[in-house]
Amino acid sequence: MGTFEAGFADVVIVGAGHGGAQAAIALRQNGFEGSILVIGREPELPYERPPLSKEYLARDKTFERIMIRPGAFWQDKGVEMALGHEVVAVDPDARSLRTADGATLSYGNLIWATGGDARRLSCAGHDLAGVHGVRTRADADRLMAELDAGAKRAVVIGGGYIGLEAAAVLTKLGCHVTLLEALPRVLARVAGEALSTFYQDEHRAHGVDLRTEVAVDCLEGDGTKVTGVRLADGHVLPADLVIVGIGIIPQVGPLLAAGAVGGNGVDVDEYCRTSLPHIYAIGDCAAHANDFADGAVIRLESVQNANDQATTAAKAICGTLVPYKATPWFWSNQYDLRLQTVGLSTGHDLAVLRGDPATRSFSVVYLKQGKVIALDCVNMVKDYVQGKKLVEARSQIAAERLADASVPLKDML
Repeated sequence: MGTFEAGFADVVIVGAGHGGAQAAIALRQNGFEGSILVIGREPELPYERPPLSKEYLARDKTFERIMIRPGAFWQDKGVEMALGHEVVAVDPDARSLRTADGATLSYGNLIWATGGDARRLSCAGHDLAGVHGVRTRADADRLMAELDAGAKRAVVIGGGYIGLEAAAVLTKLGCHVTLLEALPRVLARVAGEALSTFYQDEHRAHGVDLRTEVAVDCLEGDGTKVTGVRLADGHVLPADLVIVGIGIIPQVGPLLAAGAVGGNGVDVDEYCRTSLPHIYAIGDCAAHANDFADGAVIRLESVQNANDQATTAAKAICGTLVPYKATPWFWSNQYDLRLQTVGLSTGHDLAVLRGDPATRSFSVVYLKQGKVIALDCVNMVKDYVQGKKLVEARSQIAAERLADASVPLKDML
């Protein structure tokens, strides 16, 4: 299961996350009968990553329950798994790749589905024990082991979804949590002010010491383990553990070194093809022109994007060119709040509040030049389901009408 016995596979998939797993599944669903090999850096079979900062960390779900498919499924589908291997070089002319341990493998087509690595701090002390990303099962397991060993004071750096979700779980587990965000509000890059304010208030109400516009100077330690976070103003926050949630760095080095066009990720066309022949890229690492971002070239870090691009690439390999046009959607669970997002709010010029945040059930509708481009829905499943159609239709609806929560969104189509 961990070797390259044949030395060749009709399709090699590099990356065993959501995108890589779905690509293998979609190839078989579309009638592909050739050999498929999935190469994964981690030792585990493909598993869901969003629960790492939520249900898995909280121990509400075991690892078996977050596996994308049981082991027998891959054997039944004739998908070979080579786990614990990292691809370090690609030769597009020879259609071959090399792993860190020196193994070489030839391919008919290559799907690059590596995602990214958690971005690390660059300040002094970033490499101390007790400093964690939450990107892999091993990351979460190390964090859980420290909690089991008695860690109680946690500092979370980064007020994006990973940081907020981890803060919610750690608070639930009895930790004293301080959350630091460099920008004036949490979720500043992905949501409007109303949603940011709501989540800041929620976390503070649950006991999180949430601080915005805060800069970290360095991490302090006892020589091996982190003991505190020194802020730019000189104040030191004692810490038994630190979680860093400041984004990811797309893992595309070998493709760029092989000549693929890209920078922040690797560029792909509407069929997920890179500039290199017979090489596709999907998921977090794939930069693509997105209709929901007015055609801007972006990377989308979501399960939806990974799965839908995987299907696009698989169909293309099977001879059916269907351009990627999927509607973006995301979710986040914090405390008893379920946030569901549809569309991309970046560049909105108006945010309409629909409902009362004090009830902990409301939506924010984002408009650009009068058209609905996205919704954030907190404990509002109906708005999420019905609002998706408004986003897809780029509906032009008066703000006053959108704000009237007594009128269902489906009546506005």
